[in-house]
Amino acid sequence: MATTTSRQAYLETGLDVLADLGYGGLKLAEVCRRLGVTSGSFYHFFDNWGDYTGELLRHWRTERSEALIEHVRAEPDPRKRIEALRAIGMSLPYRAESAIRTWSSLDPAVLAVQQEVDAQRIQILHDAAFAIVGNERGAEMFAKWSMYLLVGYEQITLDADRDALEWMFHRAEIALDSGELADLPPV
Repeated sequence: MATTTSRQAYLETGLDVLADLGYGGLKLAEVCRRLGVTSGSFYHFFDNWGDYTGELLRHWRTERSEALIEHVRAEPDPRKRIEALRAIGMSLPYRAESAIRTWSSLDPAVLAVQQEVDAQRIQILHDAAFAIVGNERGAEMFAKWSMYLLVGYEQITLDADRDALEWMFHRAEIALDSGELADLPPV
């Protein structure tokens, strides 16, 4: 067994376990096995399993969503923000994201974090789209279209087809640039 690891390694390993085994596979024994440490090492970093899973979710929200959003928000060109968001969307750890969505259906605390992340992602998409089309409803539709694609892709049980996802994101961007979304009436 390894004698040292880090808090960060536990968090990244937890996300890897979620990606590989789903929510049902996220167990202390599996995380420790992958790190090559004993459960005693785990308790050096975390008070208990609930402490760990709470921190794992905060890590996912902060590092895999908020930090990326803030990076994109710094780009002044809205079209480049959309391109950067597409690239992020194409590189997300889909299986881990899907496992967290499954977990959120079982745990209200996880659901609250998932809802925060979804709201932040929709908002950054909306803001970039609004800067392009100048239409509130059009920006909202683009943001939801993009998120529906992403979440559906995360949840599908068929083989992942990244080319198809890329094509669909591109079609949404064409609608954004064509003016199709610029004249949508408010609901």
